[in-house]
Amino acid sequence: IEKIILRLAIAVIITTVFYSLLVMVLDQAAGFDENRRNLPFTTRLFVNILNLGILIVPWVLFYYFYHYLVKSRRQQLDTLKLEALVRDLELKTIKSHINPHFIFNALNSIRALIDENPNRARNAVTHLSNILRSSMQAEKQETVPLERELNIVKDYLALEYIRFEDRLKVEYDVNDETLSQPVPPMMLQTLVENAIKHGINEQMSGGVVKVTSDFKNDYHQMTVQNSGHLNGHANSDGFGLSSTRNRLDLMFGGKAEFNISQEGELVVAKVLIPKT
Repeated sequence: IEKIILRLAIAVIITTVFYSLLVMVLDQAAGFDENRRNLPFTTRLFVNILNLGILIVPWVLFYYFYHYLVKSRRQQLDTLKLEALVRDLELKTIKSHINPHFIFNALNSIRALIDENPNRARNAVTHLSNILRSSMQAEKQETVPLERELNIVKDYLALEYIRFEDRLKVEYDVNDETLSQPVPPMMLQTLVENAIKHGINEQMSGGVVKVTSDFKNDYHQMTVQNSGHLNGHANSDGFGLSSTRNRLDLMFGGKAEFNISQEGELVVAKVLIPKT
């Protein structure tokens, strides 16, 4: 591109100089200088404007062509970088424990955005990277602060919003004093993922996912609510609840509680963990 721009600039300069010299020589040879003085003012003005336009137009074309090439190259570089990031994420996915269907959908969404909206695609890559990193770190950590877990939930829902758009409404009702409370890593994200999969995804009009956190007596209570119905599957592995129950039992014994229920038009997954 640099060579093309340099050649174009040289061509414009040479053309301009050559044209100017040619006009001067022809004017003197044909005696146009004397004749021009006898021309009407409007005619002389038109000739001057025409000459000026012939000089300016090549430079204007050069200016816009130059910026078009620069912008085009920048977009190509951005696209290549984003595609490289997507490939890197695919490799990391192999080591993660996130639902493969979610990863597949997220990567497809990102690929669709690379040409359509590079900035949004870049943000989506960041969200997915955060989730994968947290997933791979989960095995090394027994608990994480709720605030960190909520950040992962927000990354997850931001990616799902790309797929569902206005069909997905998200609400948070979190007591700031609970943000430092320890929670099992990726537990809340798992519940939110189930809310999307078995709630929002099953409804043509979409629905709401609401995450709450507060203290209840000596417990830290968290809930994930979603529009939809249990339809008799509350105890099935399809809801991904078995692993959540097992983790809570192993970490807190009989002191932690977990249940899922139908409350009106909402499915509510509730977790109670001893407050620290």
